[in-house]
Amino acid sequence: MKRKIIRSLIVLLLLIAVSLPLPVFAVSYAPLYHSQNKEEEAMTAGRIVHLFHSGTDDVRRTIHANDILTVFRITPSCEVKEVGKIKVIRHIGDTYLKGEVVEGEIRPDDIAKQGNVSCLVISAGMCNQ
Repeated sequence: MKRKIIRSLIVLLLLIAVSLPLPVFAVSYAPLYHSQNKEEEAMTAGRIVHLFHSGTDDVRRTIHANDILTVFRITPSCEVKEVGKIKVIRHIGDTYLKGEVVEGEIRPDDIAKQGNVSCLVISAGMCNQ
């Protein structure tokens, strides 16, 4: 009887260990569209850029074509500095925006914000829409 209870407990513990939730990266952008090269040249006025966002209704309600987004960069010392502005051209699919740099020097991984909505600036190289 004791052996049966011990076996049952071991099986139960193994099942619990196997069924623990694993991290899911549901809001990470597709790596094919993003260059991991941190030394990519800065994108200046007139350059087309692409932005990744969460795809939620908040984004579609807040950001529209011709809106100007302020772009920030987080420095190694964790300071948030304004580095430029991007004019939104249009939405691409559910999670991307196409924009044009209107001011400053923008780099991949900078954050573009309007109100309480943020987008991640990604490399423009792979998105040809």
